[in-house]
Amino acid sequence: MNKENIVSLIEQARTAWITQDVDALIEMFTPDGEFIVPGQKWQGQARIREELTNFSHQYSNVKIDIRRIIIENNQASVEWYYEDIEKATGRRNQADDVIIIDFKDGRISRWREYFDTETPARNQ
Repeated sequence: MNKENIVSLIEQARTAWITQDVDALIEMFTPDGEFIVPGQKWQGQARIREELTNFSHQYSNVKIDIRRIIIENNQASVEWYYEDIEKATGRRNQADDVIIIDFKDGRISRWREYFDTETPARNQ
């Protein structure tokens, strides 16, 4: 993939997160794609769909500001600021987040997040 295609796919992923469009996000993954967040690992589109659907039922008002994208070959590092609201409590969650993404055949083959909920800096 070229850099423009990678940036476009990352921006599409951001939009899918914000709109909670699970179908759009799943289509970005390879059939055997991997999604990893601290303490969790989901393999394959069906499993990722299940977890993202659960997420969309529990959280709303997602906001994401992309801070930077670093691309090398078929990999990217994305730094973004993330917010959502937990529906059950009304609590606003905030995090600085770094995602390492691997691409294969124009899709995401691996998405691994490293997030910091202790020191998010929205206005940096």
